[in-house]
Amino acid sequence: MDSQTGSNWFGLDGKLALVTGASSGLGARFATVLAEQGCKLVIAARRMDRLEALRDRLEAKGARVNCVCMDVSSVDSIEAGVAQAQALAGPIDILVNNSGVSTTQRLSDVTEKDFDFVFNTNTRGAFFVAQAVAKSMIERAKLLPNLESMPASRIINIASMAGLEVLSMIGIYCMSKAAVVHMTRSMALEWGRYNINVNAICPGYILTEINQAHFESDAGQKLIARLPRRRVGKPEDLDAVLLMLASGRSGFVNGAVISADDGPT
Repeated sequence: MDSQTGSNWFGLDGKLALVTGASSGLGARFATVLAEQGCKLVIAARRMDRLEALRDRLEAKGARVNCVCMDVSSVDSIEAGVAQAQALAGPIDILVNNSGVSTTQRLSDVTEKDFDFVFNTNTRGAFFVAQAVAKSMIERAKLLPNLESMPASRIINIASMAGLEVLSMIGIYCMSKAAVVHMTRSMALEWGRYNINVNAICPGYILTEINQAHFESDAGQKLIARLPRRRVGKPEDLDAVLLMLASGRSGFVNGAVISADDGPT
């Protein structure tokens, strides 16, 4: 295999990656890309039927995949899911912290239920998933004498361009993802001493099954027309930044917040 382009270059073969929100969209793509690079996977979400279908597709290509039911709005479910992931597959090397939800309305119309729905998943859930995984990473690191001997652990938080720039009608979502950006930097500062690199990806408008109907609508087409290159992205447009941040070669990249939005921010 070409050492400059193959999976050996990223050094991910045999690493264990936990991907949350993996039942569809970006999460399913992240899991697929990591599997193609030789990672062992634990994929997590609420919809076990979707997870199992993805597992079957990946295993047919030779991947090693386990499924875990996890509701990130519940700390008990998070802790049980992380414990199950490690019981099934071993110590987690890479976390892709991907679960996210949104609502669409003016701020003056946001209810307490709307606010809690978004923040419980996007901010609170993301925090406690990262915390649960980091605790196990820290325990493993403490068994070793110095930074150089510690495993190269990676946490990749999936934020959003909406965490960097306010967008109309999704103000609560913007606020929740802005918190993830600052959370990423805080975690990087505190956990770096254990060789845990924590970084964030801020995707722009990416076409998935969830938003396809919107982008095909008149409102969606008007939005696309205002973008710098009059286009939305595809899930595979995030592959390179994901692999860079997951790789052991990115050891000096910690606390980075990387926009992958084709220019708007």
